[in-house]
Amino acid sequence: MNIVIVGGGTAGITTAARLRNSLDKSFEISVIEPSKYHYYQPYWTLNGAGIGTKEETRKLTKEVMPHQVSWIQDRCIKINPDKNEVECEKEGIIKYDILVVAPGIQINWDQIKGLKEAMGKDGVCSNYSYEYVDYTWKFLQELDHGSALFTFPNSPLKCGGAPQKIMYLVEDYLRKHGKRNNVEIEFTSPGQAIFGVEKYKKSLEKIIKERDIKTHFQINLERIDGINKKAFFRDLQTNQLIEKEYSFIHVVPPMSAPDFLINSKLLDETGWIDVDKHTFQHQKYQNVFSLGDVSNAPTAKTGAAIRKQAPVVAENIVKFINKRSDFNREYNGYTSCPIVTGYGQLILAEFDYDGKPCETFPFDQSKPRWSMYFLKAHILPLVYWHGMLKGRM
Repeated sequence: MNIVIVGGGTAGITTAARLRNSLDKSFEISVIEPSKYHYYQPYWTLNGAGIGTKEETRKLTKEVMPHQVSWIQDRCIKINPDKNEVECEKEGIIKYDILVVAPGIQINWDQIKGLKEAMGKDGVCSNYSYEYVDYTWKFLQELDHGSALFTFPNSPLKCGGAPQKIMYLVEDYLRKHGKRNNVEIEFTSPGQAIFGVEKYKKSLEKIIKERDIKTHFQINLERIDGINKKAFFRDLQTNQLIEKEYSFIHVVPPMSAPDFLINSKLLDETGWIDVDKHTFQHQKYQNVFSLGDVSNAPTAKTGAAIRKQAPVVAENIVKFINKRSDFNREYNGYTSCPIVTGYGQLILAEFDYDGKPCETFPFDQSKPRWSMYFLKAHILPLVYWHGMLKGRM
């Protein structure tokens, strides 16, 4: 039996490892992934504030590929679930018995006019790319006056807390270096609040007030004029165009499922892989499963969510192979968002599909703590490289 996994990111590798640990060698498991490197992306927020180096977040894909799993270093260009086929650029048609779709999320840099041309110049930066993250740290060190803007996209995104994490680190850096009084800090978002879960929202609103951070909701970034250092936002209530000048701007572009899935029969009407939110089996094609950022499971798109999703997916695939109908339905939407609120301070937000806190530790995790920062900075990378990607945790 041939199991094909599209995507060698967090979801793909973790699922491949768990399946390899569960199935005998008669089952062929393949991962289609074009990238030479695999990245631990959660650390890029810290890299953007001068903590660690981005090189530490990268390993060769061949080093993280599970043993006895075939790596097809190619790009998927089409999936035909009616014929049980995946089409790749070089390999052509690849047949499968079971398919796992986990290609992650696509960042659409070109959907903000002028952004690609401005990136890395005159204060325009983003932590959402290995290529760009160094610019954040460079421009932060140069920032000593004017306005610092932080944007949030008008789309689902990976790590919904990341757009504001870097804001708190920038504010803390400026305060520690005696520059804070000369820089106005503003967070802009098409949403209606700083965070969707009430318990953590209250704590973050308190921090924002104490640090004199301005917030402007229900506006969406449309264009960057890098030469004149201006950003243009659309007011989603009045349709008015709002112009803001900046000295520093951290931009998070809109995101979507990868282009090769456009017009795919696997997508729902919103553009994401249509799965049962508890089992991750496709709603129409029983031999197709999907998890991670590309699925339509209504939870935050984070690595922590994948850590809980992957065991459910692997177990259900084994049950599907054995023609069992008692699928694991235990996934309740758990996700985690470690919100860095400054150097050495972090709120560990954990919650489920209903927005109910699902906290791991026996204390109030809505309060910024050094211990939770230590967890993010030093423990979670080890969990990732040596636990998740090995199919152990």
